[in-house]
Amino acid sequence: MRFMYLWQSTQWPEFQVDLAVLQPVLAAARYAQGRAMGLASHLQLMDLGELQLQGWAEEAIATAQIEGEILQVNSVRASAARRLGLQDAKTLERDARTEATLDVLQAAIQQSHQTLTHETLHSWQAALFPTGRSGIQKIRTGAYRDHAEPMQIVTPRLGKPDIVHYQAPDSADVQAQMTRLVDWFNGSLHQTDGLVRAALAHLWLEAIHPFEDGNGRVGRALVEMALAQDLKTDKRLWSLSQQMWLDRSGYYAQLQAATGQASMDVTPWVQWFAGCVHKAADATWENMQAAMRKTRFWEELREQHPQLTPTQTKAINKLYDVGPDGFVNGISTEKYVNLCRVSRATAYRELRALCEMGVLVQTGAGRGTRYKLKHLLAGITNGSLDGT
Repeated sequence: MRFMYLWQSTQWPEFQVDLAVLQPVLAAARYAQGRAMGLASHLQLMDLGELQLQGWAEEAIATAQIEGEILQVNSVRASAARRLGLQDAKTLERDARTEATLDVLQAAIQQSHQTLTHETLHSWQAALFPTGRSGIQKIRTGAYRDHAEPMQIVTPRLGKPDIVHYQAPDSADVQAQMTRLVDWFNGSLHQTDGLVRAALAHLWLEAIHPFEDGNGRVGRALVEMALAQDLKTDKRLWSLSQQMWLDRSGYYAQLQAATGQASMDVTPWVQWFAGCVHKAADATWENMQAAMRKTRFWEELREQHPQLTPTQTKAINKLYDVGPDGFVNGISTEKYVNLCRVSRATAYRELRALCEMGVLVQTGAGRGTRYKLKHLLAGITNGSLDGT
């Protein structure tokens, strides 16, 4: 029997999933989502802003990384902070690739209240390639592919035939194929489980591979829209692409397994996808717990020691963020000088004062003198600085 791809099935695109098999993983993902969203409602405004900033940054960086593109963290965070209206947004020179990625992610959320159209998808893909080029190669943007040659995913081999992992439908069929996807997406809202719907939407678009480039990022943006519609929120609290990036070998394997078969039963793909949602929500819950611990830490510290100087505050915050392993054996006087931009005498005086307050603990002597944050040594219990 001739090998066939998913779209060559006689039942295409009537996807099949075993809901009995999926029920446990869907229920676990829903619980994780609910737990994270419930905790988010109790966060202080500053912590919620930082949580959203982290979600935006992780999503942008990861969705680009999956495609082999590296975005600068500082540039992404600065751009995301500006879009969120955070006061501490840094003014940095804008990077075109960063802006393009965030434009698409922002549009996917903001347009989640609207009907999906071909033009929506075209605009997302065009935004990813503002110069009309992918690298140095000129590509068709703002429209579906129209080239006559097959759209293939291949691994090139020097001196040997390329390995063809997947071949998408012919370009002449893309418009009709995408019309079925768009119509299904608009008609399936509230008719299909939201997580299943998001998983199928991504797989369906990947199977068609409608654009010359940017299919993965557009597909993941479509997932963002589907999840925003499902949860009825315009807040990005977690990054699904980050979890896909962390298990990128699984991501590629699951996509290839689902699209490289003639069977329309895609239960394993949906199962893997829901597991990623679960992990993403759990990661956010852990981040929120950490944010709340840090807030309690600073509330207690400022109450006990209102005399802290701005430079002492900066150093403590740095020590808290890097954790017990961030500085080898603790921060030295020299590192304090470099971090806080103060004289050596001031650094020594402020470090000694922090030790006398019981905030820092000194170890070593002479050139080996180091200072560690006391609560990191003792651990935090019920928000206590000394762990008691």
